[in-house]
Amino acid sequence: MLNKIGAQYYTVREFCQTKEDFDETCRKIKKIGYTFVQLSGIGSFEPEFIKETLDKYGLFAICTHRAPQSYLENIEKEIEFHKTIGIKYAGIGSVYIENVWGDGITKEGMDKFLADFNKVADRLYEEGLVFCCHNHHLEFAKYNGKYWFDYMVENTNPDKFKFILDAYWLSYSGVNPADYIKKLKDRIACVHLKDIRVANGKPEIQLCEVGTGNIDWNEVLEACKYANVPYAVVEQDTCEGSPFDSLKQSYDYLVPKFFES
Repeated sequence: MLNKIGAQYYTVREFCQTKEDFDETCRKIKKIGYTFVQLSGIGSFEPEFIKETLDKYGLFAICTHRAPQSYLENIEKEIEFHKTIGIKYAGIGSVYIENVWGDGITKEGMDKFLADFNKVADRLYEEGLVFCCHNHHLEFAKYNGKYWFDYMVENTNPDKFKFILDAYWLSYSGVNPADYIKKLKDRIACVHLKDIRVANGKPEIQLCEVGTGNIDWNEVLEACKYANVPYAVVEQDTCEGSPFDSLKQSYDYLVPKFFES
């Protein structure tokens, strides 16, 4: 488990909006040393083009973040997209609940999300695919003394509905990433690796490259092994400099310590 490390293309999304830029991005990602990627935030390319370009540079895609509405309205197209590229884990970037970012999660909203996406997960599973949902912080508000994320876990099929767990957002929420990864043993398709630090001594925190913040990565990656997590990818939503430099800095920290090159 976790012999290799991947790159989340959301980090370099601004360089993935044309076919020419996507090709060049794949070249740069491979040159850094990454062997697999997560597709998120890229342009609306044909899956055949994506597959061809990834193959050209010896990369493969292990999961996605796709528009939630597309799964609800164009599920057969999403199945074709993932199968053409050869991606097992079909994901979304956040729980898909109307106005959730402005109004927070309600039981009515969460129950509708689960009803909708349990059906999506059923259909994907029929085609050999597995649905995945990525967390932020809002899923770690509590309802009746329990995290919304726990409510989601308890009301989904462990074989058909898995999670892309984000170490930064767990830490941001006051949850120990390693402990929660262990808790979700066999339910995690992928873990996002990005660090968190206090911003220049101010009462605020920020994203940062892996190894430059406060997360205990030895503890996190040992937890990943325990929990049978198949994939881990480096992601940084925003970067102070070049996102490619950011991905390389995290890679250079992680590989000598925890991964094969």
